[in-house]
Amino acid sequence: MKARILAIDYGFKRVGLAVTDPLGITAQPLPTYSRKTDEALIQHVQALVAEKEIGHIIVGLPLNMDGSFGPKAAEASRFADRLRPAVSAAVELWDERLTSWQAEQDLSEAGLSVRKEREKGRVDRMAAQILLQSYLARPEGGRRRAEGRAPDGPGGGPADPGSGTAGQPRSAR
Repeated sequence: MKARILAIDYGFKRVGLAVTDPLGITAQPLPTYSRKTDEALIQHVQALVAEKEIGHIIVGLPLNMDGSFGPKAAEASRFADRLRPAVSAAVELWDERLTSWQAEQDLSEAGLSVRKEREKGRVDRMAAQILLQSYLARPEGGRRRAEGRAPDGPGGGPADPGSGTAGQPRSAR
């Protein structure tokens, strides 16, 4: 059995979470976490790592549509930096452009109120699930690299713009 992967859609109020099944094939949403502090969130993630046998964590990086690094991306990157020494799993930033938009579109197409579902945390769970699905769909043996273009779909690939190596995960440097 493979170590499972946890996806984190980091937000100021709510944090969407999703995990792979034990075989690492599908993405399953977990209950949305109501964020109070990063310390409490890190403790929650530590518990998930132990309980679900997580070996890898991807933290969604909300880059701007042009690939630039905005305030929300800076917050997510800082959280990933704080999480790395606190867990035994590898932590990687992953481009999450359009994941929340896609979740809202899916809810709207299902005839549900996006506003009500956002308040319930459903949008965050779905965004984390979409983020994890994009990670699972990455080309095997290769990494998508940012080439100054928008991703092919929601969630575009590894990214670490804060270091000047956009599109390269920390492990590729």
